[in-house]
Amino acid sequence: MSGTEKLTNKIEEMSGKGKQAVGDATDDRDLQAEGRKEESKGNLKQAGEKVKDAFKK
Repeated sequence: MSGTEKLTNKIEEMSGKGKQAVGDATDDRDLQAEGRKEESKGNLKQAGEKVKDAFKK
């Protein structure tokens, strides 16, 4: 996994966590759901890249 992709995926994950926290604080269910979605998307991308890296070795 390239460093840029890794950083981009981590930023997406952290952005999702931030949105979840703001949604929790403001009781905004839509923002909470959006945050969970972003966080999951970032995690899945990271997992996919790790699988690709494992097969490259």
